[in-house]
Parts: sequence; C-alpha cells; structure tokens
Amino acid sequence: MSISQKKADEVKKYHDAHGEEKTLKKYGIKQDSLRRYLAIPLDKSQPKILLFDLETSPMECYTWGIYEQHIKHGQIIKDWAILSWSAKWLCEDKIMGQKVTVKEAENREDKSIIEGLWKLLDEAHVVIAHNLRGFDLKKANARFKMNDLTPPSPYQMIDTLLEARKHFAFSCNKLDYLVQMFHMDGKIGTDMSLWKRCVTGDAKALKEMLTYNMHDVKILEDLYFELRPWIKGHPNLGLYYDDMYERCPNCGSDQLTKRGQYVTATSKYQAVRCECGAYGRYRRYGKYKLQAISK
Repeated sequence: MSISQKKADEVKKYHDAHGEEKTLKKYGIKQDSLRRYLAIPLDKSQPKILLFDLETSPMECYTWGIYEQHIKHGQIIKDWAILSWSAKWLCEDKIMGQKVTVKEAENREDKSIIEGLWKLLDEAHVVIAHNLRGFDLKKANARFKMNDLTPPSPYQMIDTLLEARKHFAFSCNKLDYLVQMFHMDGKIGTDMSLWKRCVTGDAKALKEMLTYNMHDVKILEDLYFELRPWIKGHPNLGLYYDDMYERCPNCGSDQLTKRGQYVTATSKYQAVRCECGAYGRYRRYGKYKLQAISK
C-alpha cells in the first residue's frame, strides 16, 4: 500500500511538533514505517524508484579439490538460475516477490518468474540494490537474455555497496553489517544449507528463501536512507517535479535552508542544506528559479 500525500503531511507535521515517540504511539506505526513517511516528499510527479534483490541457485560442478580450483565450463553439471526475486517501490509498504517451483529449482529454470521482475525494471526511473553493478544487474540481464526478453527501458542506478565504499572506511561493507551498525534490523540468519535444500526438492526451503529475500529489500531501503545524504552524483530527482522550485537532487524536497555561498574556480552558487541532510547548491537567473544541482 502506498503512502498518501495527505497522510504523509499529517504524520510529518505531528512528528515535527511532538517528536518520534508520540508519533509512533499516535499512529500505531513502527520506526521503519515512520522513516518512510519522513524520508521523501510525496508527489504525483515523483520518479518511480525501485529497490530489488535476487537470490540465485548454486552451480553444480565436477572438481578435483576444494582449494584454488580453476573450473572450466565443461565441468559444469548444472548452471545457476534465479530462485527468487523481491522488490519494492521506495516509500511504499508493499514488498513484492516471486519464487520458482520445486521442479524449476531442481532444473535451474526461472522463466515463470523472470518476466515479473523485467516489468518492474522496465517501469522504474531509478533502481537501487546492494552490489547492483557487480551482481544483481548482470545476473538479471543474463536471465532476461536466456529467456528471450529484450532489455528493460533505461533507468538510472544507485549501488549502495559502491556508495559505502566510495564515501566511508567501514570495517565491512556487507548489507548485514552496515544496517546493524546503524542500529537497524539485520538480515535473517541462514547458511548454505538453505540453498542446498532449495535445489533438492524442499518446497518449504523455497518459501524461506523468498522470506529471506523480501527482508533484504526492506533493510536495503533503510540503508539507502542512511547513505542518501552522502551520495554525490545521485540521480537528480528534482527534475521530475513540474514546477519552478529549487529542489534537492537527492530526494526532491523543496525544503532547503540557505548555507552561505559555494564558490568554485569558475562560478559562485547559493549553498543549501536539505531536510534529508544532503548538501547542494543552486544558481538563480533573473526572476526564474532552477532546480537544485548536486555538489
């Protein structure tokens, strides 16, 4: 279920006046839901931002050892395929997902679920995932091609793994470590046995896999909100609003506070701080106001 503009405005105003504890009690919501109410200005013209995650089956191969093996393609017994996918639109409560059947998992087939993911990516303006460029994007594209699907419509990408590596020196950049470090829910505990059960005829394991997958998308959204103010070169969400207000490129909000001037080697800008925490700048031309642009 999406969050209505009216309800979001009401919750934000009450939160600003009374604080987090009273807001949670009054509206009967949890902290993660409150975070979504406060995180982004909701508007009919806002871009469609999709968070998603994949779980794939392990490959089965012939090998002569367990250390430093160079496995050639002729040694592959069964190749990988997608076991499940999960996705959600930013700031909406509903988490979507699909899983393969027992027979499909055993045969490494994912045709029955791959089109559902393709349709979401085709609809999205911006796509977010943890290790998006290194894993989820390429794995999804490989299965699209194998199932005779064309490329989805172009979208902009945010890889939270790359952003964490780029801006910080955390001890670990895994999703589970980062969300727990920020005092949020971690991943559901599991191990390789779950993947083994999924490909050996265990229907219950496939249900567990989808639950695990959907939880990852939920905490991915939490991580994105924590990192968003730091992301330089974030897709300019201000461009999706049909008005003349200066807007934060990271979240699209027009609630900007002036912070002096930002001077480069060739120009001078009005520096601003957004309510989401991001720092930006904008330039005025006569009486017209342009969209905020990233630092």
